[in-house]
Amino acid sequence: MTRKGTKNCTPATADLCRILLPDSGHLQEEEAEFANRHGFSKHAQAKPLYTKEDAIDSLKYLYPVSAGHPFHPVPGLTARLARSGHMAGSSFVVLDDGTRSVLFSGDIGRPEDPVLRPPEPMDGADYLVVESTYGDRLHPPGDALGELGAVINRTAARGGAVVIPAFAVGRAQSLLHHIHLLKQRKVIHNLPVYLNSPMAANALHVYEKHPGELRLSPGECAALANVAEIVDTPEASRSLNARRGPMVIIAASGMATGGRVVHHIKAFAPHARNTILFAGYQAGGTRGALMVGGATTVRMHGEEVPIRAEIAQLDNLSAHADAGEIVQWLRGFKTAPRQTFITHGEPAAADAMRQRIERDMGWKCHMPYYLEEVGLV
Repeated sequence: MTRKGTKNCTPATADLCRILLPDSGHLQEEEAEFANRHGFSKHAQAKPLYTKEDAIDSLKYLYPVSAGHPFHPVPGLTARLARSGHMAGSSFVVLDDGTRSVLFSGDIGRPEDPVLRPPEPMDGADYLVVESTYGDRLHPPGDALGELGAVINRTAARGGAVVIPAFAVGRAQSLLHHIHLLKQRKVIHNLPVYLNSPMAANALHVYEKHPGELRLSPGECAALANVAEIVDTPEASRSLNARRGPMVIIAASGMATGGRVVHHIKAFAPHARNTILFAGYQAGGTRGALMVGGATTVRMHGEEVPIRAEIAQLDNLSAHADAGEIVQWLRGFKTAPRQTFITHGEPAAADAMRQRIERDMGWKCHMPYYLEEVGLV
């Protein structure tokens, strides 16, 4: 049994947390300081949700467990992790008390992701909790590599910059791999590419350390570090906003809810020569969703910023399985669950996923409401 307060996770997740958590605490402090300096916070004094010091202190509770190895988080309960393919280290979780079992899918990756290995097939469980991010849609067929190249080339032809909001882990590395291939195949010119996320840059080392999570060869993985110039200081980040294209800037966060990419969007979105490219799902209410939905202005740092740049979206670069891919994974179960709970999706997507599983699999499904309690017999 692991000690009280321990957070069990895969070794790759633990390594990523050692990068992500302190960095995110530092960003929280930076954004609070920026809000206070410019006076746009709704609070008398903006404070970080947590600090870098808080994050570093939390790391002592991480306890890595290899996927496939059973462990006992509490007496009488056996847990096991299995690769979910959504990002390096992400896992399905199976809990079993000897009389019943529960499988939590978390985010499910895609079976044909070019960077990550596919989700592991699972035997099933008595109860299933499954995600539904893309429960109401299928990823469009098409060539993600070619579409990315086309966006970059037409923006470069206008003399513009392509700003790509990207999650620091997973999406940023996938984009670097795609851009590496485009340059290698001479689909795009040798224009400058900037990775404005120290967190994403540091995550490259985790990818190299855990090759078992990847489809990439060691050489392909090493190539990711040479695709872009790393922007590692706030001063260097701000200087990018004064530059003109053609160029590509990859920066967090992926839905433009915060981080350095907000400053880049504020600088580049008002100009029609530029492109803001979203490379994945945009949750309702985020700046990303507003721009993809056609908003002509978006509020940033207390002011309305005009959106005149081209807004593009590549859904087929998403790291989330679509409805068909989720059902494909479910078909690998040896036995049907007694009950399937649909979670982690917008209401329409979750309900569509429920209907699809009931129709295609004949399984009993339920969409739990907030704070609902259910008994598992």
